[in-house]
Amino acid sequence: MGDLIIKRSKIRQFDKGVFANRNFKKGEIVTKCNIKILTKKQFVNLPKMEKQFVHKRNGVFYLYLLPDRYVNHSSNPNTIQNFKDNCDIALWDIRKGDEITTDSKKEDF
Repeated sequence: MGDLIIKRSKIRQFDKGVFANRNFKKGEIVTKCNIKILTKKQFVNLPKMEKQFVHKRNGVFYLYLLPDRYVNHSSNPNTIQNFKDNCDIALWDIRKGDEITTDSKKEDF
């Protein structure tokens, strides 16, 4: 996680966010998604606190682990999710210290 750090979000007061710990160039992979695929039964049995870190895409439940669970939503994100390669890619140059964001509305949960 050396390229990214988790600290208090500038977007979501009192919540955590993921921040660049170095500069990223447009088109560069910012994070390889650290996710676990869940069955519907596993999802249903998750503690309520963990369910907030689950996203559903094309009928599949994904539990986001660290650091990805703290990448916050933005309607003007600086990364785009590449679901084929399970990574987030920089939409433009991202500076060290910038909060990493994505458009989570592109999911179907």
